[in-house]
Amino acid sequence: FNSFNDLILKGDAAVGLGLTHASLMVRAHDEADAVYGLIAEAAEWRDADTLVFHLRPQARFSDGSPLTAEDVAFSLKILAEKGHPQIAVTLKEVAEAVAEAPDRVVVRFTGKQGRGLPALVAQQPILSKASWSTRDFEQSSLEPILGAGPYRVGAHDAGRFVEYERLADWWAADLPVTRGRWNFERIRFEMYRERTTSFEAFKAGQYHLREEFTSLTWATQYDFPAIGDGRVKRIELEDRSPSGAQGWFLNSRRPMLKDPRVREAIGLAFDFEWSNKNLFFDSYRRTSSFFVNSDLEAAGPPSKEELTLLEPWRGRIPDEVFGAPWTAPISDGSGRDRSLLKRANDLLAAAGWKRDGGRLVDAQGRPFELEFLESDGSMARISGPFVKNLQALGITASERVVDPSQFEKRLRDFDFDVVSRRYSIAPTPDETIRQFWHSTAATREGSFNLAGIVDPCVDALIEAMLAAENRTALLHVAHALDRVLRAGRWWVPHWYKPSHWIAAWDVFGRPDRKPRYDRAIESTWWIDRDKATALGKGL
Repeated sequence: FNSFNDLILKGDAAVGLGLTHASLMVRAHDEADAVYGLIAEAAEWRDADTLVFHLRPQARFSDGSPLTAEDVAFSLKILAEKGHPQIAVTLKEVAEAVAEAPDRVVVRFTGKQGRGLPALVAQQPILSKASWSTRDFEQSSLEPILGAGPYRVGAHDAGRFVEYERLADWWAADLPVTRGRWNFERIRFEMYRERTTSFEAFKAGQYHLREEFTSLTWATQYDFPAIGDGRVKRIELEDRSPSGAQGWFLNSRRPMLKDPRVREAIGLAFDFEWSNKNLFFDSYRRTSSFFVNSDLEAAGPPSKEELTLLEPWRGRIPDEVFGAPWTAPISDGSGRDRSLLKRANDLLAAAGWKRDGGRLVDAQGRPFELEFLESDGSMARISGPFVKNLQALGITASERVVDPSQFEKRLRDFDFDVVSRRYSIAPTPDETIRQFWHSTAATREGSFNLAGIVDPCVDALIEAMLAAENRTALLHVAHALDRVLRAGRWWVPHWYKPSHWIAAWDVFGRPDRKPRYDRAIESTWWIDRDKATALGKGL
């Protein structure tokens, strides 16, 4: 990291900065979309497009200065005008925010806002207007932002570690939404250049908790002495939230990836069944939906409500949308399923690609070249067999590993052919989904629309989802949207598991039950002093 400003596109922000922020209201992670008052003690609708927040008189920034309606109005305005594109697009239907009194701010919407926008506005970080009077908001900096959250930035060394110190007199510590939370006096994040070094440091006790994302490591390498004698615990936390859209995203801005037949052919070269057995120890399930592991996922033929949404687009969207939703093919598990590769070859030929010796070329004789962009080498064992199958089809496929800063810049600029990413979707989709699939995000630097999706049907369904008046109506739109997205072959879907793998030195206490939609480690766990003393950890 090289910046403590996580609210703009520029720079590489440190992890954990959300600990320093506070918002008008906060999520209850046992509920799909409810928010409750933090800085705001009450909210009222003045009319259909006017929302009024009443602020708590005790609200303070970490330097002790009072937090007023002027700070709230300033925050919403500057985030909408100069904030990260992902924030700015969320706030675009906010017409204005006005401080009506020191403890009362009025937010007016354009009238075109979706159902979820008020809750998103309520969850934006509130900044100190005075602290930005001599600073340029659009410049990255290692000067911490003055926040109103439970922690402040403490000791740090850019690129190596960052610590957050709990405020001993945090103004919100005894509120119902925070009681029993934020128990760690200090939270420190250690940075490593690659996974092996990070794992070895954990085994040596240089840090005390990690989430494991690599099935090979989880299955074969957690056999060190501290595991055997119980000093380190392996914990599986149930994940009941939508598992998101993880996969290799195919950048349709590239000429060779514009044709959905080509994108489908690329996907046929990935043998998930072989990978799951030989690389993942059968730990995963295949992803097919953009809303996998949730009730938002489409299944079976469209319902009559879905058909009502889809019929106006017949002839402009693939016919398969009107049947069972597309599902990733099941291979024979050989690692090179000849029938799937033949289908891929036929699709490429239908799209105008032909063999020239061992290479696949277009009508002008230009070779089909495809680069997998990665930020570390951990994906090589998975993408390697995939790349070999693509090469068997005549595609000049390769992998390129770049440093994290370059990786993030190329991602922001959409300067890649194929990239592996995972993005989570909220249990109740809100305005943020525009960042993933809406055509307006396809050209917006830093958006999540990595595949470059530009589809008027997708746009219309997104707007219908945001306008849904109840969850039943929302589910119908979500299912229709899922069908259309899956038919576009915008990605080669990966895999998921409905749990989080956590490894922790046995110094922590935690609630008997975690929130349904959140790990809640930083916010609800604590240091058990007796356990720490027994392990000789001076925590």
